Amino acid sequence: MSYPDASGPEVYGRILDAALAAEENGFDSLWVPDHLAQNAVGGGPRMPLLESVALLGALAAKTRRTHLGMLVAGVTYRNPTLLAKSITAIDAISGGRAVMGIGAAWDADEHTRYGFAFPPVAERMQRLEEALIVIKGMLNEETPSYAGRHYAVREGYNFPRPAGRIPILVAGGGERRTLQLVARHADAANFGGDIDTVKRKLDVLARHCAAIGRDPSTLVKTVIHFLEGSADQVVAAVGERLEAGCDGVILLARTPHEAGRVADVGNALRRALGDGTA
Repeated sequence: MSYPDASGPEVYGRILDAALAAEENGFDSLWVPDHLAQNAVGGGPRMPLLESVALLGALAAKTRRTHLGMLVAGVTYRNPTLLAKSITAIDAISGGRAVMGIGAAWDADEHTRYGFAFPPVAERMQRLEEALIVIKGMLNEETPSYAGRHYAVREGYNFPRPAGRIPILVAGGGERRTLQLVARHADAANFGGDIDTVKRKLDVLARHCAAIGRDPSTLVKTVIHFLEGSADQVVAAVGERLEAGCDGVILLARTPHEAGRVADVGNALRRALGDGTA
């Protein structure tokens, strides 16, 4: 979410207002984009964007109930050991509400603009798998060690330890490789698309789980959907995806959404879903 013609403090203030409205009106998680500049979805690079780890830390200190994560950290510009330390700090500040969101990255223009290498997709997928191994070690073991082609850690101390088990969400809908990594390494999946695409990807993910003997019900399956149209239209789209087999829907705003709009949608979803959260 971004706000044109606003100062940094104004941008943060409006984001905080929207985040608090979300928490107060039924949403159970808050997600921030991990980019250095807004892409076309958010209005382009001249639109304001706060760095994700710092923003999550601020939201962690101000919220009380919602889970918090990046949607999602790009493996090409986030070293996995440092990323594990960062998300552990968010977990500590929030009292155990952090979610580790990660993906293979996709915005080639952003990488060129800021001087990050953008390897071919095969290498990015290799990096993602190695990063998942490293991050799981850092979060779940006391002194993990790992030596891979792209990343290495030797006795990677991570103290203080996470407050609990930090779930790992992998975003991306690649049916051959990404969803295979989800089945093998993740606690949660996230992808997008129309309802037919969502159903197909759920089927593909179930097959990847079956291939390794994993019960797909142990994976939290989430999809993204843009927060557009009336509250009733949002409710219908969310309901359709839940009926298809998704466990949750993450609503993304293409344009600025004020706290009142967030509250209205949250209340509409809460009414439609009963006592559950949006």
